Amino acid sequence: MSEFEAANPPAVLSPAWIKIERARHPQRPYPMDFIEKIFTDFSEIHGDRAFADDEAVACGMARLAGREVMVIGNRKGGTTKERVRRNFGMPNPEGYRKALRVMKIAEKFARPVISFIDLPGAYPGMGAEERGQAEAIARNILEMSRLRVPTLSIITGEGGSGGALALAVADRVLILENALYFVITPESCAAIMWRDAAHKQLAAEAMRISASEVKALGCVDEIIPEPPEGIHTNREAGYAALSEALVRHLAELESMPVEAMVAARQQKFRKMAQFYSE
Repeated sequence: MSEFEAANPPAVLSPAWIKIERARHPQRPYPMDFIEKIFTDFSEIHGDRAFADDEAVACGMARLAGREVMVIGNRKGGTTKERVRRNFGMPNPEGYRKALRVMKIAEKFARPVISFIDLPGAYPGMGAEERGQAEAIARNILEMSRLRVPTLSIITGEGGSGGALALAVADRVLILENALYFVITPESCAAIMWRDAAHKQLAAEAMRISASEVKALGCVDEIIPEPPEGIHTNREAGYAALSEALVRHLAELESMPVEAMVAARQQKFRKMAQFYSE
């Protein structure tokens, strides 16, 4: 072993951090990759009819196995320039309002809503706050809870805070095996709790944000398996597994009476995070 290697031993990654690195892998499919591969005839809808067209969110009409649906997904971008243009996939208020506009169109024409989520949170810029970021998120949560069409949400990478929840109050919330669902990023949690982001691995372990852990807490309904080293190693297998799950869940939801479906959705979210002791 060289002197350099002795002085700089390789970092030992915790199991939780390995999951985080897989969820953030640069080759991991983004929401638009899933939409383009699983659906056909995607036709995008632009603008929130109030302020602007948020380029971090894509919404539109599509077909899933021949069934007409409305799909929503955040865009992260491939190049550095495109990532900056799309706020690294973090929506502005107009992005959430555009998504809500599409949900209302879906309700009018009795089309299921399917959303794909891979974002660390809503965009925290001053302009976003001035234009009502908190109100836009809260409005989406309220409206999704009572939407009278089947709704499915899929956490494909990072599902962060209210920014993810504003697209995930659904009848079925699915999560890929190496995806994450959290209220705050491990780095930010460590900076708050220990005043040092270097404790991010410890925070990741304590937060219980992996797919299996959030499933045990009742925050998601099903874990979609991935290839052993992550979906980026075999995209086609991952697309096929997710497509099968979407078709299956959609068939189950469409067989339910609307009133029963909405009541079950609301009851599911009311029961989350309730803990009892003797």
